[in-house]
Amino acid sequence: MDSAKLLIFSDTHGHIENLIEVFSWAKDRIPPNDKIIASVFLGDCISDLNYAANAAGFYSDWKLIRGNNDFTSTVPDSAVFEYSGHRFFICHGHRHGIYGGISRLINAARDNDADVVMFGHTHIPYNKTINGITLINPGSVGQPRSRAGATFAISECIPGKPLKTSFWNIGSRGEITGIKI
Repeated sequence: MDSAKLLIFSDTHGHIENLIEVFSWAKDRIPPNDKIIASVFLGDCISDLNYAANAAGFYSDWKLIRGNNDFTSTVPDSAVFEYSGHRFFICHGHRHGIYGGISRLINAARDNDADVVMFGHTHIPYNKTINGITLINPGSVGQPRSRAGATFAISECIPGKPLKTSFWNIGSRGEITGIKI
């Protein structure tokens, strides 16, 4: 089976030009034998998505949650979905005390029978597996707080295999390059 990919991003904070770059890159650069099965937005400025997707001509199955800055959104704070033998718990992170550590995220994953947690809020890319639970934060498309700069991630899903997550930087001129986290 060909691999399927999850495009993961968070915290756009009105930086629509970066989001358009991400969507254009994903549309044009993902190899034809691969496919993006879903785009996972982990909150903060959900209102940026529609404009950026239309501008880039990028359409996807959206997995969306709201963040602490999505005041008027009716999208839920967290969600669970399954794909390729994995169960994903997605949230922004602010309701799980992420600045106090990851224990509440791990507990939320266990409570939802998830083996993967995707979260935002810190604006810092993160990818670790702890006690069988993989935690992924794509960083921030709009307001980075790490030396990695503006980032997003792609997780490759192959049935029966662990996720393979890669991280990408959005340069100041819109160029996108792979980075190590």
